[in-house]
Amino acid sequence: MTWISVAALYFVLWWLVLFAMLPFGLTTQDEDSDVTLGTEPSAPRGPHVMRAFVRTTIVSAVILGGFYLVTRGLGLSLDDLPKIVPEFGSGAKPAV
Repeated sequence: MTWISVAALYFVLWWLVLFAMLPFGLTTQDEDSDVTLGTEPSAPRGPHVMRAFVRTTIVSAVILGGFYLVTRGLGLSLDDLPKIVPEFGSGAKPAV
């Protein structure tokens, strides 16, 4: 993998993790019992964007590091996946 493909993979992974991490640590105005007049009670209490960015960056780096460890350190690839996943069924292969 070149550094460009690693950067592209990290970019896509970062955005996926961002949308997964946004709800964590979020408190609503209703939970805090401090609803501002004219806003929805389910609106966030305050901005938490920087904390979400930091968490996203850390989690994405750990996932990419794990991917690097599995692919470079252990030498596994997607071609090795059938050897890792157990086979279910009777074991008979269908006739082609």
